[in-house]
Amino acid sequence: MKLRTMGRHFRDSFKSLVRNGWMSVAAISAVAMTLILVGSFVVILLNVNKLASDVENDVSVRVFIDLAADKENKKSLKEELEKIENVESLTFSTRDEELDKLIGSYGSEFNLFGGDDNPLHDVYTLNTEVPEQTGAVAKEAEALEYVAKVEYGGTTAEKLFETIATLRTIGTVIITGLLLIAIFLISNTIRITIFSRSTEIEIMRLVGAKNSYIRWPFLIEGAIIGLIGALIPTAILIFMYRFLFDLGAQYLVGSNFALLSPTPFIYYLGLGLVGVGVILGSIGSVLSITRFLKV
Repeated sequence: MKLRTMGRHFRDSFKSLVRNGWMSVAAISAVAMTLILVGSFVVILLNVNKLASDVENDVSVRVFIDLAADKENKKSLKEELEKIENVESLTFSTRDEELDKLIGSYGSEFNLFGGDDNPLHDVYTLNTEVPEQTGAVAKEAEALEYVAKVEYGGTTAEKLFETIATLRTIGTVIITGLLLIAIFLISNTIRITIFSRSTEIEIMRLVGAKNSYIRWPFLIEGAIIGLIGALIPTAILIFMYRFLFDLGAQYLVGSNFALLSPTPFIYYLGLGLVGVGVILGSIGSVLSITRFLKV
C-alpha cells in the first residue's frame, strides 16, 4: 500500500473519531473499563502467586533434638539430615535462641524459663527443594536417632498447597474470561459506531471502493480507540499500584513476604495492556465491519 494512501486512511480515521465524538467516547470508555478490570485481576493474580510462592518457600521441617543428645550426637544427626533426599539447606538453632524467639512473640513472662529451666529443644530447620516435599522429608527425619519430634504443618501444609494451586487456577480462568468479555464488549461497541455509519459504507461501495480500502480506516480507528482506551487504565494502575505497594511494604516489613516490585512489573503490565487494547480494538473493528462488506 502506498504511503499516501495509508496517510489518507489515518486522516479519515481521525476525522471519523472526531465526527462521531460521542460514539468514540463510548467505545474508548468500554475499552478502558474492560482493560482496567483485566489489569486489576492480573495484578491481583500475579501478587497472589508471588505471596503464595513466599508462603511455600517459608514452609520448612523443624527437627527437635533429643535433650539427651550431646555435641557429637548432634553433629552425627546433622550429617544424617543432610543426606536426606530433597533437603536443600539446614540451619541450627539452640534452645536458648528458641526461647528468645518465644519471648519475642509472646512476651517477657517466658523469661521465667531461662537457664536450666528452659524446657525447649535445640532445633534443626530443614528447607526442601520443592515445598511439596516437606511431608516426605519430615517422615525420614522422624525415623532418625536423637530426634525428639518433627513439625512441618502436616495436613495444614498440604491444605495450603492445595489452596494455593486452586487460587492460581481460578485466577487464570477469571483473566481468560475477562479477556473474552473484553473482545465481546469492544466488538459490540465498535459495531454500534459502524452501524451508525452504514450509509457512508454503502456509498463507498456504490462508487466502487474495494473492501480493503473501506476496511483500513475502520481498522486504524479501532486500533486508536484501543490505544487510548488502554492508556487510561494503564496510567490509573501505575499510580494505584505504586501507592498500594508502598502501603503494603509497611505491613510486610520484617516478614519473608513482599509484593511484586513496581519496577519493572507495573510498566511491563502497562505495555501489555496497551498492546492488548490495540489488538482487541483492531480485531473488534474487523469483526464488526465484515457484515457490512458482504454482498
